Amino acid sequence: MRKVAALPRLFGAAGALLAGHTAAGLQVWMLDAPHLYARKGGGPYLDGDGHDWPDNHLRFGALSWVGAQIAMGRLGGWQPDVVHLHDWQAALTAGYLHFDPAPGARPATLLTIHNLAFQGLFGAGMLPALGLPAGALDVDGMEYWGNLSFLKAGVQWADHLSTVSPTYAREIRTVEHGMGFDGLLRARPDGLTGIVNGIDDAVWNPATDPALVAQYSVRRLHAKATNKAALQAELQLEARPGAPLFCVVSRLSTQKGLDLLLAALPRLLARGAQLAVLGTGERALEDGLRRAAHDHPGDVAVTIGYDEPLSHRMQGGADAILVPSRFEPCGLTQLYGLRYGTLPVVARVGGLADTVIDANEAALRDGVATGFQFSPVVADALAVAVERACDLFADPLAWQRVVKRAMTRDVGWSVAAGAYRDLYDRLPTPAPPGFT
Repeated sequence: MRKVAALPRLFGAAGALLAGHTAAGLQVWMLDAPHLYARKGGGPYLDGDGHDWPDNHLRFGALSWVGAQIAMGRLGGWQPDVVHLHDWQAALTAGYLHFDPAPGARPATLLTIHNLAFQGLFGAGMLPALGLPAGALDVDGMEYWGNLSFLKAGVQWADHLSTVSPTYAREIRTVEHGMGFDGLLRARPDGLTGIVNGIDDAVWNPATDPALVAQYSVRRLHAKATNKAALQAELQLEARPGAPLFCVVSRLSTQKGLDLLLAALPRLLARGAQLAVLGTGERALEDGLRRAAHDHPGDVAVTIGYDEPLSHRMQGGADAILVPSRFEPCGLTQLYGLRYGTLPVVARVGGLADTVIDANEAALRDGVATGFQFSPVVADALAVAVERACDLFADPLAWQRVVKRAMTRDVGWSVAAGAYRDLYDRLPTPAPPGFT
């Protein structure tokens, strides 16, 4: 790869933007700054103790600065028509473009908010280190309760906003779900679009999935039972083909509603059902789930950690997947569940409400049901939804009809890609910097 440009000294030691590598016909540019990114820890954002890296403002400020330079056509001799930003980690790009002093039109900008709860908050004193003018620290800028918010910079200065489901787009305009940004978002009534995420339907395909003991499809649905038996054996659950097997594949957090599951667990077990959990997260929830597995051997299995092949086997072997999130911008596990005929039991929030059709009497009669919704998001409502799923499971033909309907839903990216293409076409042509 060749060096296109160097990072300014503003962002510390030497770093460079590299270009020249191609993948699937697309040129890939890489920000090579080992002093910012070459670290061992809990992922790209956290150190080994689970705390934010103290220089995250520089790490993602540098990423955003490079994004702005590319947007202005200063790196590599190419300028895009649209700059699509994702979450707070790239949102400051809109700020750098807004304050860019050079003449010339900038491209349109779109910020997608995947989760409004993560806002990129840093101390106000860090503004000079980012090379932005004092005017950026304003209530009509990126100031947020005395701090800097990278996400607010994007909300204020991107030409358009999107999020990952229509229901979540409506929810985040409310005080209950707006995370303090609801007023800003209501001030842009035509500036926010909700588009449901898709999944990689080649990787998540039960007809070809190499992680499964037996591949299956709508036409070979009987093979799903083979995966269930194998999963029960692997997780040391009792071999009970007639017992509904619920699974959870999730970050273990209160946002995801796993405390509600613990509270509803006695009613799930009272119906003769089983539960398999895969995930990691809050210590109290991990401990509570471990105790449940210890107290109910053969009926509850818990695997703490991240295991991609096991997540595929759980989708292939379970009968239903539980997603009791208190809020959920879109969610992917329920989409995997639809694809695998593992009926989702979901809270009626965000993208869960947009992607799962509740198996009420009318939906069952019309043949459109694909899972189970519950509201309000409390343990008792979750338990009722689980009991409804158990009731339907007791009627194998009715259950199979819903499974087949779920598996034929289009959960790939084709619909979302078309919606984004149309949104790109509708984006305004911005005026040059400084024009009002």
